[in-house]
Amino acid sequence: MIEFNNVSFSYKNQITIKSLNVRVEKGDFLAVVGSNGAGKSTFLKLCNGLLTPTQGDVTVLQKNTKVEKTSSLARNISFLFQNPDRQICCNSVKEEIAFSMKKLGFDADVIAQRVAKTIEEFNFDADADPFTLSRGQRQRLCLACLIAEESEIMILDEPTTGLDYKECMELMNRIKKLNDNGTTIIMVCHDMEVVLDFAKQMMVMNNGEMIAKGPTLEILKQNEILKKGSLLQPQIAQTSTILGTPFDNIFTINQMVQKVQELAGAK
Repeated sequence: MIEFNNVSFSYKNQITIKSLNVRVEKGDFLAVVGSNGAGKSTFLKLCNGLLTPTQGDVTVLQKNTKVEKTSSLARNISFLFQNPDRQICCNSVKEEIAFSMKKLGFDADVIAQRVAKTIEEFNFDADADPFTLSRGQRQRLCLACLIAEESEIMILDEPTTGLDYKECMELMNRIKKLNDNGTTIIMVCHDMEVVLDFAKQMMVMNNGEMIAKGPTLEILKQNEILKKGSLLQPQIAQTSTILGTPFDNIFTINQMVQKVQELAGAK
């Protein structure tokens, strides 16, 4: 679905992506992780043509981003910014939901139907000014706009930043539902708990290079890779490491509870 073939990217003579070879398959939920400056956001912008490679090629649905217009790619790829205030541009919720669909040339009847459906699903006030909403509500609105587009691929740049736990879980569960229904998700995220709970695949970046990619749980077991990416295991995994055998490879609360019950039963 998305393929990077020996991709490098330079900005003002500074290389930010180096010889990257990555393939994202249809239906993947890929978390991109690493320290600040690792190249994560640049990777996202290369995925949808906002940036084009200095070297190599990025193909999206078999379209080369060097020759395909970004507006054409936007028909299939939606992008959620880290800061919703950089994405909102209309004076009412209903206008905001309709905005991108109008720009993409959707039929007026389709827009009206999807706006009404989205407002009902998210329980929005259609006439509310988006900038009077809370930070979490504005992030919900931006996600709702993307859901209304029904894109094949959704790219998320730190979608849970600034959200409390309840807001975070609501947002991520909606994203998971999209993925369960076939939408391909690529997400930059700093929260390893969120990565563990939701991402199927995980890619670790450092200094513009990919140092590991694979099933999330398998990557999270490899402390040397996490160290290179300046990452920490989720809290339960850290606790398991401290407790030692027989708590090896415990990564979730349910696994921890089950193990404690097993040990208690054995006694």
